Amino acid sequence: MTPTSHVVVAGGGVAGLTAALALHAAGFDRVTVVEAARTNRPVGAGLNLMPNAVRELDALGLLGRLEAGALRTRELRYYHRSGGLISREPRGLGAGYRWPQLSIHRAHLQQVLADAVRERLGPAALIGGVRVTHAETLPDGRPRIQLEHRDGAVRGRASLEPDVLIGADGIRSAVRASLNPGEGSPPWNGMLVWRGVSRIPARAIGGFMLIAGDDRQKAVVYPMSRPSEADGTVLVNWALARPAGDGIEERGREEYRGDWNRAVPVETFLHHFEGWEFDGVSVPGVVEAAEAAHEYPMVDREPLTRWTRGRTTLVGDAAHAMYPIGSNGATQSIVDARALAHALARHRDPEAGLAAYEEDRRPAMTALQRANRRLGPEVVIDLAHQRAPDGFTDIHRVIPASELAAIAARYAATGAFDPASANRDTPYATRRPPAPAVPALPVSAPR
Repeated sequence: MTPTSHVVVAGGGVAGLTAALALHAAGFDRVTVVEAARTNRPVGAGLNLMPNAVRELDALGLLGRLEAGALRTRELRYYHRSGGLISREPRGLGAGYRWPQLSIHRAHLQQVLADAVRERLGPAALIGGVRVTHAETLPDGRPRIQLEHRDGAVRGRASLEPDVLIGADGIRSAVRASLNPGEGSPPWNGMLVWRGVSRIPARAIGGFMLIAGDDRQKAVVYPMSRPSEADGTVLVNWALARPAGDGIEERGREEYRGDWNRAVPVETFLHHFEGWEFDGVSVPGVVEAAEAAHEYPMVDREPLTRWTRGRTTLVGDAAHAMYPIGSNGATQSIVDARALAHALARHRDPEAGLAAYEEDRRPAMTALQRANRRLGPEVVIDLAHQRAPDGFTDIHRVIPASELAAIAARYAATGAFDPASANRDTPYATRRPPAPAVPALPVSAPR
């Protein structure tokens, strides 16, 4: 790889935008991100960024911008649905990390990343309204990609042969499908998830992240902004999950799998969580304050035996979509992006660089996907319910403190966000020497 190599990133989400910034930081100037959406719409709800991802974003010079619209996560609490506290854990700086854990709206994170891409690589580096629809590997390993442009009813198509293709196009990745024909839709585990964002008085939410429930349904609620100076309210993220039933199994149909923006009235699901209140935080009260709620089947992807073919590879959900457990979706996408840029910068042969990236990341992400299928750290809620379904007065008679600590530590080590791993300086700090300026090759909107 040389600084003048042209890299195309399919997908302008968290993984794709971070990949562009990481490649630029490693000395690659000809990076083009193509995104199907014409504009950077404020979609999605909240997420948590673990300290290992925040470390990488800090290395890219973005921490200040991110924190301006985020909240440092200070404590995580697990509750049984009866109201009993299972455990409480300090998070981020309070747990001894060098970097904070951040509760943040996805739209703010994506906006910060997109703005940085345009500033550092130029406005032509991020092109909306264009998607990669297919990719093939040429005999020399280079990718040939098919592009589709949509502008209302007008469509155009074109092809391009970049030096490297990065598939960052999500759980329904066209790049992944090209590398793995016949894989089909993401598998559904029978659970439905409802997500949204509410704005409520700060006194009604507390300063902690809560995960509560039993072995059938769960709720996640946490603030992700400081109180507004105008009215004292905070932005709150929430997610509820329970098995499909009562005639709603059709909501898990294939066309809904991976569709994060299917709006539904809160009345269709909120009655299942009536009376859920934990240390003063009313789950129904939070949800009722939402302007909108979105429903989707809980899906992931089967682990792949390889992510790479020739000069094409995958990052983020395209590589390892996992259940929304343990705050690892966006976190691991960010680490993927940094690891990929680092590997490409250290190898003259792009195929060797992609192989090194995959060797670094794929085994760990496969283990994390499987851990999330076993409920990751949230398994403590299931254990508490199975051992004391009617509640408890002393959790340590139900789950010993040593068992609780071991579950949390084991999962953190699997995701490499345990303090020993996350507190090291970034291992992805490679930068190439600057090269003579070469005009970027734009991907013009095909007609």
